[in-house]
Amino acid sequence: MFNQFIQRPVLSIVISLLITILGGLAITQLPMTQFPDIAPPEVTVTTKYTGANAESCVKAVVTPLERAINGVPGMAYMSSVSGNDGTSVINIIFKAGTDPEIAAVNVQNRAASVLDEMPEEVIKSGVIVEKVQNSMLLYLNLLSTDKSLDEKFLYNYTDINILPELKRIEGVGFADIMGQREYAMRVWLNPIKMNTYEISAEDVVQSLKEQNVEAAPGKVGESSGKKEQSLQYVIKYSGKYNTKEQYENVVIKRNSDGQILHLKDIAEIEFGSLDYDVLSKENGNPSAAIVLKQRPGSNASDVIKNIKVKMEELQKGFPAGVSYTTSYDVSSFLDASIHEVIKTLLEAFLLVALIVFIFLGDFRSTLIPAIAVPVSLIGTFFFMQLFGFSINLITLFALVLAIGIVVDNAIVVVEAVHAKMEEHHLDAKEATELAMKEIGGAIIAITLVMSAVFIPVAFMSGPVGIFYRQFSVTLAISIVLSGISALTLTPALCAMLLKNTHGKPKKKNVLNTFLNGFNNNYNKLADKYQNILKRIVNRRIVTAISLILFCFFTWGIASFLPSGFIPNEDQGTIYTSVTLPSGATLERTEEVLNEIQAVASQIEEVASVSSLVGYNFVTDGTGASYGMKLMSLKNWSDRKKTDQEIIAILKEKTNYIKDAKIEFFTPPPVPGYGNSSGFELRILDKTGKGDLKKLEEIAHSFSAELNKRPEIKNTFSSFDASFPQYLINIDNTKAAQKGVVIRDVLNTLQTFLGSDYATNFIRFGQMYKVMVQAAPEYRAKPEDLLKLTVKNRDGNMVAISSILTIQKVYGPEQVTRYNMYPSAMVNGEPQTGFSSGQAIDAIKEVANEKLPKGYGFDWAGSSKEQANAGNEAIYIFLICLLFVYLILAAQYESFILPLPIILSLPPGIFGALFLLSVLGLENNIYAQVAMVMLIGLLGKNAVLIVEFAVQKNREGLSPYKAAIEGGQYYVMTISNWDTVFAS
Repeated sequence: MFNQFIQRPVLSIVISLLITILGGLAITQLPMTQFPDIAPPEVTVTTKYTGANAESCVKAVVTPLERAINGVPGMAYMSSVSGNDGTSVINIIFKAGTDPEIAAVNVQNRAASVLDEMPEEVIKSGVIVEKVQNSMLLYLNLLSTDKSLDEKFLYNYTDINILPELKRIEGVGFADIMGQREYAMRVWLNPIKMNTYEISAEDVVQSLKEQNVEAAPGKVGESSGKKEQSLQYVIKYSGKYNTKEQYENVVIKRNSDGQILHLKDIAEIEFGSLDYDVLSKENGNPSAAIVLKQRPGSNASDVIKNIKVKMEELQKGFPAGVSYTTSYDVSSFLDASIHEVIKTLLEAFLLVALIVFIFLGDFRSTLIPAIAVPVSLIGTFFFMQLFGFSINLITLFALVLAIGIVVDNAIVVVEAVHAKMEEHHLDAKEATELAMKEIGGAIIAITLVMSAVFIPVAFMSGPVGIFYRQFSVTLAISIVLSGISALTLTPALCAMLLKNTHGKPKKKNVLNTFLNGFNNNYNKLADKYQNILKRIVNRRIVTAISLILFCFFTWGIASFLPSGFIPNEDQGTIYTSVTLPSGATLERTEEVLNEIQAVASQIEEVASVSSLVGYNFVTDGTGASYGMKLMSLKNWSDRKKTDQEIIAILKEKTNYIKDAKIEFFTPPPVPGYGNSSGFELRILDKTGKGDLKKLEEIAHSFSAELNKRPEIKNTFSSFDASFPQYLINIDNTKAAQKGVVIRDVLNTLQTFLGSDYATNFIRFGQMYKVMVQAAPEYRAKPEDLLKLTVKNRDGNMVAISSILTIQKVYGPEQVTRYNMYPSAMVNGEPQTGFSSGQAIDAIKEVANEKLPKGYGFDWAGSSKEQANAGNEAIYIFLICLLFVYLILAAQYESFILPLPIILSLPPGIFGALFLLSVLGLENNIYAQVAMVMLIGLLGKNAVLIVEFAVQKNREGLSPYKAAIEGGQYYVMTISNWDTVFAS
């Protein structure tokens, strides 16, 4: 059968060309990402309860929504965060493989079922359900050198002119502006004047609703079928007010004598911002921060390129003095990583060619593997596209390793042909035909064994399984293609290109002298190896004891070797989380961030610094005492310090800031898994008491206990239930006596203090809100609310202080929940020299010892995947071995012959684990996939020796002599290949 491809070389070449062309076409269409899309699908439910505090949001909004959403098909877990700004966000994390579209629809249906239970203010603002892609693609800042163009202008210019354009770019899954500086018509009420004119907050809101309306007056002269009309006119109304002057003239009250009270008489009208809770800055200057995220399955590099092209196009129309900067660009790290991998790929290919040349000794023999390898590698891309893979670090890593594997089959063929030419003095074609009859079965066996090792790994579940799948299937495809190439293209090339030069004198030159010396020394080494084989092959007891010891040591090292998930890398970005003492204002937080800005600007390696005042990066919530910074570092080639070294400098230079808790950390190693590197867990209150102060104490004491462990550092919890608050106590009896409705009192407080969304209007082609609220000077102190008045049933104004008292209490700025339990987030990092697996084990020990009864913990982000990984990988490895054994048994028609191959694996695995231990490395996912590959490599070497030994045994040699012949004959090929692979 194999002779057909030798006799028809054009057919063999065409087969390889078709494989290569299909692979080349696939390369241009495959998406390019940093890692496979392993981050689990996530759906968020966002609500806005204007004026409510965090605990009110939980009781009125989050609890009914969570009860309805809990158990939605495919859900892994859910968490929520509610802030004192009335915003609540519920994050539902789904199991890997769940369709995000279906997940979002299911959540939407569940949320819709409890809308009737929501407060009216929440329904009016809307319950927003959307699927999200957590990995940030770009962080852009719109800046202005013109001081008159403030943050409000920049935000709305971006919202109107830039954001819609970016959302239409193919591959953009999410685009938004940080903060809430959206335009709004602000009605700043004067409670003193309102009391004088006996106007309540409800009167103002009702007047706005009644007079700010869209209308449909109809038509005049429209045909009715009764009387003929000659002309028809459309009647239209100017619609909702959209200017400050129009709102100033809204009529609030008319006296009996005809006097009119306008809104401007009791309030100041301003075309301002919807919220003032978050400030955005870039290098200390006001900015509009745009966050963009990638749509799953898209090409990150292409999406970023298209975004940058669009921004350059839009920049031509920017107002004078306005420009934009890129604070975070994932393509910088992606391009650098891909560049390094491709560089390694090319270097490996050149080294392979060099080593092959040294071993084979002539250019023609070297040319054959050099042609065969690209066919297998490039052709793999076609099948990657069929399987829905992307070009990422894992698949490229597989292809780098595949170079050393796929070249092996070509080397085996070339070596066999040279052996036949030397032994039988045949020409290349005859030698090739004879060699393929002997080694064709071995090539098939090698291909099947190697594939059998990798294919079972593809059945691993969960996010880790996606890593294994993309690595193993990519490698298996390249191996199968190399087997096809070895049976078709390589024999044809051998017959066409090789010449029988054995026994002929070679020219005396430096190259041939070097090659002759190398071959002579190598032959001496082979002879020594043969002598060693003669001494040990027949010593069965020594072999058995050695094998048992290797198995024992392998188990011992594997038990104690530190485990990990994905190692952290320098991604060129540093995050900073800032937390001020309870009750700190936005201005105080801004001052601290400005101080950090001054420190960062003095560090040479820092390129730019973006800030968000009032935003908690760890929990994705808002609060005046929180702040975050995103520091973009210079290109790796332009700086000498790593991100960890820069973090150490930042910590040292910010130690003098005592008014805030400052944490520096790097992005997560896998985009979409949490917000930071290190571990992430939640302390859960399962007592049912809801004592948030007790939860705070336990979270902070638990963090302190963790920091005492040598495996852990920088553990902290941002949960704080000590923010100063005031509790309102209403005397129902007094309220009834004065004819005051309790609901009117609370609505009045909400309008004056928290603001009320009264109506809306259209301007600049966008819809904006009309917000009614007391002017800042009338709500600056807690005592100011006692000066307010409310209208009773008789229409008289009643002082709120006559029916209401306030009491100072303490509560949280944010309330976080996890799987419907009150929770506190805890973050930290493994200590230098310890792995994430060791840190996780230490956390489990501390939790068992220190957490009181009724309190538990659960993992989040990538820590959850690592902690709950279980022993699935071990079972998969055992299945790999079973597959190898069964295929070899079928190949040799024996259940005994495969045993030497299987039993040869423990020494090799021990060597790999031992080297990891000596070098202080961890058993992470890269080591594990390499271990799978090692099983295949060891099996391949053993297959070659056993295959040749079996042939010699069939020729009449004893098993002892056949084993020695097999080892000695193929030591050239195996050592050749091992050297190639090591290169």
